[in-house]
Amino acid sequence: MADIMNGYGSEHHMNGAHGNGNGCHSNGNTSFTDSISNGHSTSNGINGAHRNGYLTYSDGKTSSPKMGSHNQEPYDLICIGFGPASLAIAIALHDQKTQARALFLERQPEFAWHSGMILPGSRMQISFIKDLATLRNPRSKFTFLNYLREKNRLVAFTNLGTFLPLREEYNDYMAWCASHFEDCVKYSQDVVSVAPIGEKPIQNWAVTSRDIKSGQEKRLAARHVVVAVGGKPNIPKAFPQNPLGPRIIHSSGYSSAVPKLLNDKNKAYKIAIVGGGQSAAEIFNDMHSRYPNSKTSLIIKGSALRPSDDSPFVNEIFDPSRVDSVYSMPAEVRKESIVQDRATNYGVVRLELIEHLYETLYHQRLQNPSEAEWQHRIIPLREVAGVEENKLGEIYLQLKNTRTGMVETTAGFDAIIIATGYVRNVHETLLKPARGLLEGKSCQVSRDYRVQFKEGAIAKNSGVWLQGCCENTHGLSDTLLSVLAVRGGEMVKSIFGEESHAVNVIENSVRKYTDAIVKDIVNGLRAKDGSNGQA
Repeated sequence: MADIMNGYGSEHHMNGAHGNGNGCHSNGNTSFTDSISNGHSTSNGINGAHRNGYLTYSDGKTSSPKMGSHNQEPYDLICIGFGPASLAIAIALHDQKTQARALFLERQPEFAWHSGMILPGSRMQISFIKDLATLRNPRSKFTFLNYLREKNRLVAFTNLGTFLPLREEYNDYMAWCASHFEDCVKYSQDVVSVAPIGEKPIQNWAVTSRDIKSGQEKRLAARHVVVAVGGKPNIPKAFPQNPLGPRIIHSSGYSSAVPKLLNDKNKAYKIAIVGGGQSAAEIFNDMHSRYPNSKTSLIIKGSALRPSDDSPFVNEIFDPSRVDSVYSMPAEVRKESIVQDRATNYGVVRLELIEHLYETLYHQRLQNPSEAEWQHRIIPLREVAGVEENKLGEIYLQLKNTRTGMVETTAGFDAIIIATGYVRNVHETLLKPARGLLEGKSCQVSRDYRVQFKEGAIAKNSGVWLQGCCENTHGLSDTLLSVLAVRGGEMVKSIFGEESHAVNVIENSVRKYTDAIVKDIVNGLRAKDGSNGQA
């Protein structure tokens, strides 16, 4: 089963990135791009700050413009969100030595990936080889293996004999990658809109963000904008919306919110978890150890928890090359194909966890045949039809039987955890000012994730790209981690053209030539010493 991506640990921020007056840095020491360049702009009209002849991402000490000002030089790229999708783009920009001034705007106060679901012992559901770089460039400094080497854990990790790291470790890997680009990221920035600037054809976009701490709004201009804000919690209609209420928590905030709400680990809390997927099952399982005296109920729509299909042939659904074939399908065929493949990622649970939970419930059956008296229960064939709260703060759920239609009211719960996934439509709100330029009523994207605008509306060296919200056109892998390394490179190529790729081709050719010379020298020395070995 492929692992979930993004979350609003995805992407938002503002102000020009500063780096000791020298532009955007990697790890504070080397230039983000370290480009082999004389500092001239490329044919794409990319202009940037110069640093020792290199083109860098930030504008050095240039302060951010005031709200509404567009007199400053536009950024070549602003990415809205700095989660895994945008991080993969940053890494691809670095690896391909792309000359550009780029800025990443992130809503969270620091880099975090599904921090609410970093549970003890939870593992990734994809191989570490599908990291943020390896499938595109195994020699990248941002591979998971190089991360292990830098952390002095490479040999120890090999002794684990697994391709599936702990989720805690993989989150640390991505945070380590993100730390190299701190001067190009502005955190605690909530982007509120992306609007076209000037008359057709549009050459620049105004990206407006609000500082979460101060409330101040600022606006920056960019030629290219990537919207990669991840998903927002999917809240069933029966529950209160905005806000949920103090005792109702979405799974995205589970790890941080639950300990504050239920602060006595020994108390016999009554807790309900709503959802039938991996996150719901993990929370249900975690509650058993986190609150050993609690009484927990897992409420699911289906008749039983169902296993994910991560067999080798089925897993090819998530191969980067599969995106081409999915996108080229007729719309109806593609829709049916995605529906058929949903068991790989939606509403399913890894088999090992299902077996563990069944064993837990069986042990209760062994001690007490009356299921109604069990401490932990799975309640199938139910959906929440209503929510009520009494004066004591207890929450009652009205559960509708999905087969008979009958409705029953539960006993009171101290907390409700909603694990019903995410919706990915934030981009529609952000791009509302540009709606009149779209080809259709909603955002449609081409194969390279570029938003399709009316002919002549947008200049050739300008555009908007979407990430993590294109499942209907690009397949199930769109919201997942599996394709990020390759997709990051595709995005750089789509936005900036072939120039960035050309640098890598030259470098690879030079490396091969140098390796050949070294090999000849070594073999020559061995021949001189009388050795028969070959390098």
